[in-house]
Amino acid sequence: MIAALNRIVDLVEDGDVDLAAVARSAGTTEYHLRRMFSSLAGMPLSEYARRRRMTVAAADVIRAEDDLLTIAVRHGYTSAEAFGRAFRAVHGAGPGEVRRDGGPLRTQPQIRFRLTVEGSTPMDTRLTDRPAFRLVGHATRVPLIHEGVNPHIQQHVAAIPAEEHGRLKSLGDTEPDGILAVTDGIEQESPEGSELTYLHGVALSSAAAVPDDLDVIEAPAGRWAVFRSSGPYPQTLQETWAATATEWFPSNPWRMRPGPSIVSVLDRAADLSTATCELWLPVEPA
Repeated sequence: MIAALNRIVDLVEDGDVDLAAVARSAGTTEYHLRRMFSSLAGMPLSEYARRRRMTVAAADVIRAEDDLLTIAVRHGYTSAEAFGRAFRAVHGAGPGEVRRDGGPLRTQPQIRFRLTVEGSTPMDTRLTDRPAFRLVGHATRVPLIHEGVNPHIQQHVAAIPAEEHGRLKSLGDTEPDGILAVTDGIEQESPEGSELTYLHGVALSSAAAVPDDLDVIEAPAGRWAVFRSSGPYPQTLQETWAATATEWFPSNPWRMRPGPSIVSVLDRAADLSTATCELWLPVEPA
């Protein structure tokens, strides 16, 4: 897997990423490669490629050997205006300003994935085959934020009345247990700011009645990898999520399949300083 990810990085530099061919040679799927790249690099592959393209383009702009239209065409744009918009989105300044002032520039170094000796701490993991079930609760559309706490999710949860949490708990009748944080509807190539669906709710069996005032996300039948974490919150949960990409998937014959990601809070301190959680990820044989 490390070799496949580095092959993708090399193809980005060449400007010709045939992800399907890389996936075939690695014996995996494009979906899994995209999700692994995003998890390890901290950004989608498309965002990394855009940043690298504009980093290389900045050197051409500053050298001032060609006009801006020639540079735009060289980097895959049909007009200087389109190139200027993409350039500004990455660097925060237009190519004309950078040519005149030498900056500002927000360069993207070339990523290299390396194997390190980790995994000295066993991961508390189980695999479970589940029939189709429903994730039921209060959903909203929020922007994708790659790093840090998502304030839009915080606001959504804070606006749910305290008594509604009790009602939701009483509705849940299947695993995952407890109040759930569900993310769904985001493609691995989506840039930061793209909208995803966030649902605060519980799991119901397919046959259970769903109140009309609640939103529903369908979870198709399949296998799930369940990772348990316990400790300071949310740090321990975030470390577990990262370890699934850096340690568990590279060491086990499973890959991600399409489906929602689910966090179940099983137990928590009153001030939420510590918590026991389960992270549910949909998987299939690699």
